[in-house]
Amino acid sequence: MRVAVVTDSFLPAVNGVVRSVLRVLEHLEQQGHTALVVCASPGAPAQVHGAMVVDVPSLGLPGYAEVRVPLPSATRLRAVLAAFAPDVVHLASPFGLGGTAARAANGLGVPVVAVYQTDVAGFASRYPLTARIGSAQEAAWWRVEAIHRRAEVTLAPTETTAAQLRARGIPRTRVWARGVDDLFDPARRDPALRAALAPGGEALVGYVGRLAPEKRLEDLAALAHVPGTRLVVVGDGPSRARLESLLPGAAFLGQLSGERLAAAVASLDVFVHTGEHETFCQAAQEALASGVPVVAPAAGGLLDLVDPSRTGWLYAPGDTTDLRARVADLTGDAAKRRAFGEAARERTRGRTWSAVCDQLVGHYREAAALPV
Repeated sequence: MRVAVVTDSFLPAVNGVVRSVLRVLEHLEQQGHTALVVCASPGAPAQVHGAMVVDVPSLGLPGYAEVRVPLPSATRLRAVLAAFAPDVVHLASPFGLGGTAARAANGLGVPVVAVYQTDVAGFASRYPLTARIGSAQEAAWWRVEAIHRRAEVTLAPTETTAAQLRARGIPRTRVWARGVDDLFDPARRDPALRAALAPGGEALVGYVGRLAPEKRLEDLAALAHVPGTRLVVVGDGPSRARLESLLPGAAFLGQLSGERLAAAVASLDVFVHTGEHETFCQAAQEALASGVPVVAPAAGGLLDLVDPSRTGWLYAPGDTTDLRARVADLTGDAAKRRAFGEAARERTRGRTWSAVCDQLVGHYREAAALPV
């Protein structure tokens, strides 16, 4: 197949959308398909996994330059797609550029598969500028719905998220989960790293991900003085300076990747996520695959990832007393942590990127078979 992947976010940025797109491109190349990437990402490489990359003009969001506001020419975008002649257009977490691409694909008679991966409406509530605008969330939903209604198939990462989309009237919604890299394994646990981070034998409680307002990371302050623990933060973003001031006793490891990231995750005793607007949460799945129990809000895609009292705990969103109690329950009981960690590892077994990308190609074929 010839697949045009359109994404607002791409290299050199590193986030969940980018990582998913890279895995898809890798799979398409391995299976002999031909791909094109259209993105709003200055500095993007000219080619990735055999796919030519076309960058469109964009502006960085004030205070968070990694988030781009695309300024695409509809005429140029249509010409790029027409020249490539795709069998299907894959919209990766569409919002800005995705809307223009959906209209262009519709005009060319090319089927569209739209992947819902980012809760834009929820994120809007966590940024000072948009949080003050009462209609901002509903306006974001209007935009998301308009794009997905142009798609032949919409893919949601969990059943919970799919149900939310169906409730808003988005048709032909299917579930397409995410794979987990085999790097994430309990065998990556690093005694030397643990000794450096917890010289007194403390239990390591860690967050991994983007350091940004939508992640509600100020709630980590509730964990600063849990007895016998050390807080570890892996990642980078616009909130880092504020968090370093708020959490002076925490270890900030910065943005990690590859084997270093896998070792850091496996070396944790408890993984904590505080964001309420995750459609999936790949970092939580990587922790589970590493044999690390997860404590997270009972909201969004995390409802599908965490099995309470078996692979971790879900707490009432925003309730930091509940968060602290759930973490303390695990850090204070090594046997329970081990049991939860073993169940977590078993829960993610078989969730390979190869398997889920095979499913994705099946969704492409479904879309291509539908009338456009």
